[in-house]
Amino acid sequence: MTGLPPWTQVGRRLRVQGPTAARILVIAVICWQTALWAGADQPPVFAAIVPVLCLRGDAAASLTALLLRILGVLAGVALGVTVVSLFRPSTAVLAVVLGVALLCGTVISSGTTLNVQVAVTSLLVFANPSPDSYGVARLWENALGGAVTAVLGPVLWPRDPRREAATLARECSAELADGLVRGTRAIGSPDAARANRAAAQATADRLRARGQRAREAESALRFNPLRRRHRAEVTELGGRVDRAVRAAPHLLSLAAEAEFFSVRDGPSPALTLARTRLLPAAEATGRALEAVLAGRDPRPDATAARAALARYAREDTRPLAVVLRRPFTRILDLCDSPR
Repeated sequence: MTGLPPWTQVGRRLRVQGPTAARILVIAVICWQTALWAGADQPPVFAAIVPVLCLRGDAAASLTALLLRILGVLAGVALGVTVVSLFRPSTAVLAVVLGVALLCGTVISSGTTLNVQVAVTSLLVFANPSPDSYGVARLWENALGGAVTAVLGPVLWPRDPRREAATLARECSAELADGLVRGTRAIGSPDAARANRAAAQATADRLRARGQRAREAESALRFNPLRRRHRAEVTELGGRVDRAVRAAPHLLSLAAEAEFFSVRDGPSPALTLARTRLLPAAEATGRALEAVLAGRDPRPDATAARAALARYAREDTRPLAVVLRRPFTRILDLCDSPR
C-alpha cells in the first residue's frame, strides 16, 4: 500500500474507517439532542463524548468500553465529591485522590489496560467550582449517552462480516499465489532471494493480521442482529482464511531455503533446474490455494502441481531438491485436508 498514490491510500482508509466515523457522528448528535430533550440546562457535552470515546469497529469492544467508562465515571464522581466535601484542595490531597483513582482503575478495567476514566473524572470533579452539580450532570449524561450508544451502535451501519471475510479470503489467496511464484523465481539469484525473504515475511505478517480480522468478523455476528443469518457462511469463510494463515510458515520456509542455497551456491545448474522445474508447480499450487479459498474444488490444480513435483523428483534426488520441494508438498497437503 505504501507504493500507491496518496489519494488512493486516503480512499482506502475512508472505505475502511468511514462507516465507523459516520456512526460516531450520528450517534453523538442523537445523544446530544436526547440529553437536551431530557432537560439538560447546560450543553450536554458528556453525553456526546460517550460514542466518540467508546465506539469501535468491534461491537464487543464497544460494549466493553461503554461499561468501563460508565463505571469509571461513577467511581470518579463518588471519589471526587467525597474528597471535596472533606478536604480543601492541596498537593497532598491531589496525590491521594489520583492514587486512589488509579488503584480503582486497575480494578475497573478490561484486565489488560488501565482504566484512567476514574482518575480523569475525580480530578475534574475535584477542580470544579460546583462539584455536586457537576458530578450529577456527568453521571446522568454519561448514562444517557451510554444507553443511546448501546442501542444504536450495533444496528447503525453495521459491519458486514460475510463480505469482509470473503474479501479477506480473496486477498489471502492472491498474496499466497504471488508469493509462491516470486519465491520460486528468486531461486539461484542471491539478491532476489534476499529481497524475496523480506517480502515473504511481510506477506506472512499480513496473512496473520487478516486471520485476526476474520476472527473478529465472526465474533461481531454475536452483536449484530441484522447479520446473524450469515453465521454458517462467515464461519466457513473464516476457516478458509485460517487455512491461508497455516500456509504462511511454508511460504516462509521456501523463502528461507531459496535464500540459503542461492547465497551459498549462487547461479548453479542445480538451482537453475530447480527454478525451471518448480515454477509450474508453484503456479499450480497457487491456483489450488485460490480454489480452496474461493470454495472451489482444488483437486485438478493440486494434481497438476504434484505431477510437476514428481517429474522434478525423478530428475533430481539430491538433498537440495528435496528441501526445495518440501514447502510445496506441505501446502498441497493443506489444500487436500478437510479443514
